[in-house]
Amino acid sequence: MSKQITRVKTISEFHRMAGLPKPEHPLITVINLETLQPIQTEGTFSRVFDFYSISLKKNFHLKMRYGQQPHDFDEGVLHFMAPGQVLTVEIEKDHPHNPSGWMIFFHPDLLLHTSLAKTIKQYEYFGYSANEALYLSDKEETMITGIAKYIEQEYHANIDRFSQSIVIAQLELLLTYADRFYQRQFITRKVSNHEILNKLEELLNNYFTSGALATQGLPTVAYIADALHLSPNYLSGLLKTLTGQSTQQHLHNKLIELAKEKLTTTNLSVSEIAYELGFEHLASFSKLFKTKTNVSPLEFRQSFN
Repeated sequence: MSKQITRVKTISEFHRMAGLPKPEHPLITVINLETLQPIQTEGTFSRVFDFYSISLKKNFHLKMRYGQQPHDFDEGVLHFMAPGQVLTVEIEKDHPHNPSGWMIFFHPDLLLHTSLAKTIKQYEYFGYSANEALYLSDKEETMITGIAKYIEQEYHANIDRFSQSIVIAQLELLLTYADRFYQRQFITRKVSNHEILNKLEELLNNYFTSGALATQGLPTVAYIADALHLSPNYLSGLLKTLTGQSTQQHLHNKLIELAKEKLTTTNLSVSEIAYELGFEHLASFSKLFKTKTNVSPLEFRQSFN
């Protein structure tokens, strides 16, 4: 099995690689997946794109990894990638080729001197792993596909001084709808989401009771997300929906609860407790504790005497 890693810098370069006609606009393209030729070689290859992609893939029949997580593109799955992220595809011999759906590629240069150049960073799903893709209802899929087609129609027309503004407005509309649909997904997938929350609590309880705090310090958000097979952005978005807190806030609150327990049930000094909780400096522990409780650790302990 061969492995190839390719960096695709421009949309025109992708069109050449895929055997497609030259793009009508150098900075944005909408590709109908049915027009793509089947990949003849078998093996594994990875690609890094220097542009954004939004895709709705169906009947793709390829094993794909994004963010080091495997994912099969099912019906009605919307997938986002930011520039510089790695997509790995495994092609098996005689794999079926009857894909449908579409892909939008747009280069960061398209966003220059527009509000979207700054606000696109707020759409956290560009950092999600593919197994955290957006699952659309039929109605949502029709709506999103309609916007993609409108973007395509716009750059098919004669490009004028209004073209960029219209295309950017449609991209913003698509991203805003996707944001809404992700929040809906957090709510409607309650069973699986609460399973994640239970796994998080078990993970933190095991970490806190194992003595790892003293030797390794507070676990990072990246460490927790990796242990749960999620991306940090997705985990924080999920926790905000379920608990109103980010992952970091959730960690700090659990840490403070453990500190309160030690302050009221042990004779350990405040310095010893700070060390057991992974703090190198007493001042850092005292500052966090007072921020969360409005009293110092010593004042909290004395209130119970």
